[in-house]
Amino acid sequence: MQAAAPSHMARVPTAILLSLLLLAAAAWAVLVWQSEGLDTEHMDHVEMLTTMDMRAALFLAIWAAMMVAIMFPTAAPMILTFARVQAGRRQQGKPVVPTWIFTGTYLALWVAFGALAYGAAVAAQELAEQSMWFMDNMARIGGGVLMAAGVYQLTPLKNICLSKCRSPLSFILGAWRDGYGGAVRMGLEHGLYCIGCCWLFFLIIFPLGMMNIAVLAAITALIFAEKSLRFGHQARVAAAALLVAYGALVAFVPDALPTMA
Repeated sequence: MQAAAPSHMARVPTAILLSLLLLAAAAWAVLVWQSEGLDTEHMDHVEMLTTMDMRAALFLAIWAAMMVAIMFPTAAPMILTFARVQAGRRQQGKPVVPTWIFTGTYLALWVAFGALAYGAAVAAQELAEQSMWFMDNMARIGGGVLMAAGVYQLTPLKNICLSKCRSPLSFILGAWRDGYGGAVRMGLEHGLYCIGCCWLFFLIIFPLGMMNIAVLAAITALIFAEKSLRFGHQARVAAAALLVAYGALVAFVPDALPTMA
C-alpha cells in the first residue's frame, strides 16, 4: 500500500482529529452539566435511572456521551490510522469508505455494552429491593467489583486486547476489509478488543458514582496511558494495585465507599 501525498495525508487526519476532540469536549460539557443538574445521590444508586419516564433512553443517552467523552480521545490513534489508510487509497484511485462508518460502528458497540450494563443495574436494584442482605452488603459488593477490576488488569485476556489497541497500524492492516461492510466489520472487531480491554472500568463507575466527573476523568487518563504512552504497562500495574487495595478496604470498611456512606 503506497503512501499518499504528504499534504493531503496531513489535512485529512487533522480534520478528523479536530472533529474527535470537539465531539469529546462537547460530551464532557454535557456530562458536567448533567452532574451538576441531577441528584447525584440517586444517580449513584441508579434509582433515578430506573424510576424516571424513558429511563432506558436517559441512561443510554448519558452512556453514549460518556463513551464519546472517554473513548474518542483514547481511540483517536486507531481512528486516525484508518483515515490515513483510506486517504492513501483515495490517492491511488481506489474506493474509499468514510471514517465515520468505522467510528460509528465502534461507538454503537459500546452503546450496546451500555445497554447490557443498564440491564444488570436494573436487575441489581430489583434484587436489592427483594433482599435485605443484598441491600446491607451493596458497598461490599462494590468493593468486590473494584477488586475484580484490579485483578483483571493483570490477566492474559487484558494483555491480548490491549496489545491490539496499542498497535493501530498492525491492527488495521491485519484486520483490513474493503468496502462499507469491511469498515463495519473492522469497527466491530476493534470495539470488541476495546471492550475486552476496558469493560470493567465502566462497571466500577456504578459503585464509585456514574456522574462522578473526577472518576470519569481518571478513567480517561488511565485508558489513554495504557493505550498510547510508553509507561502504559506501569500505569496498568499501578491501577491494578490501587483498585485491589481500595476494593479490599471497602470490603472491610463499607463507609470508605463515598456513594454508600
